[in-house]
Amino acid sequence: MTPAEADRATRDASITLGLTLPTDTVLYLLLPLHAAAFGVTLAEAGLLLAANRLVRIIGYGWVARSYEQHGPRLACLGAVGGSVAASLGYALLPGVWWLLAARLAWGLSFAAMNIATQALATADPTGAARRNGRSRAIIAAGPMIGLLGGAVLAEFAGPHVVFIVLAAVAALALPFAWRLPGGQGAPVKGRPRFGIPARLDTWSFVQGFALDGIFVLGLSVLAAEAMPQGAVLAAGAALALRYAAEMALGPPGGRLAERFGARPMLVVLSIASAAGLVLVGFGALWVGAVTVVLLRGLLQPLPAPVAAAENPGPERVPALARLATWRDLGAGTGPLAAGALLPVLPTPVLYGATALALAVAALAVGMRRG
Repeated sequence: MTPAEADRATRDASITLGLTLPTDTVLYLLLPLHAAAFGVTLAEAGLLLAANRLVRIIGYGWVARSYEQHGPRLACLGAVGGSVAASLGYALLPGVWWLLAARLAWGLSFAAMNIATQALATADPTGAARRNGRSRAIIAAGPMIGLLGGAVLAEFAGPHVVFIVLAAVAALALPFAWRLPGGQGAPVKGRPRFGIPARLDTWSFVQGFALDGIFVLGLSVLAAEAMPQGAVLAAGAALALRYAAEMALGPPGGRLAERFGARPMLVVLSIASAAGLVLVGFGALWVGAVTVVLLRGLLQPLPAPVAAAENPGPERVPALARLATWRDLGAGTGPLAAGALLPVLPTPVLYGATALALAVAALAVGMRRG
């Protein structure tokens, strides 16, 4: 695949994921607030929000092999269909079991599109980091607009109408999925599986644990303590800034990686993110939160090019799938740890230990590959 072909294919795959991703991100906003309207308890809502990560942890290996056999076009066409079905399920099928089926369908659909976007972005080494930065910006536009529009529409029409609209939006991704390359995908050697994680896998777990787990859940808790009257709006604005940061800073992050190297930039930005976590833990809540969110936008395009460079040829797609699996493990266990530890550990200790783990994992990636 030439650089121009990789650019076009990555753009189409990114638009496909960007149009379908709001069916997931808006659920995180509306399901806890309207659990009864969906026919579930708050505890069941938590299980449903975690289910898509659990199925991805189990299913990434199968999805990667399917991607190799059928190629990005069929993989993403099927994923768009799964996304539409999931969104309609949220809207029309109340009750925990129907919603669980919808969440599992979305989890596998996201896995296919996630592998496709990263595999196509790194298909040609020339410009891989730049390409991945643009990809992250395109993808982030969908959740950013979806969260804002979904919140407003839910106020006037209720949560179920929102997901009918989002199903229609997801269906708009079909032409872009159809434009993707046909035939077989990138060759896969072996299967993505658990085992002794590589240093980059360990970093991916810690990053998911720290930035998508401890930080996200802890932000809501700390915001409630800091400003009880406006906690929801303030925390929601800080989290929405995540997608704005990816849109604005993903391309510059990719260009910085092209100039200075993806691995050194990953190390530097991870250590800076750890410093942001320390600020949160020691009381500078909003300065630290904005710092972490902005740095995360710069950091987001970097792991895939590092993994691709370490694992060329048939090992590339399994390495990307492993990276995503370890990220999901960290992001899934982080909120559980935060919920258990925030009430019993001083905030500086919890955030300081989390920051130290992230910095150490990043330094390990910088020391040598593997």
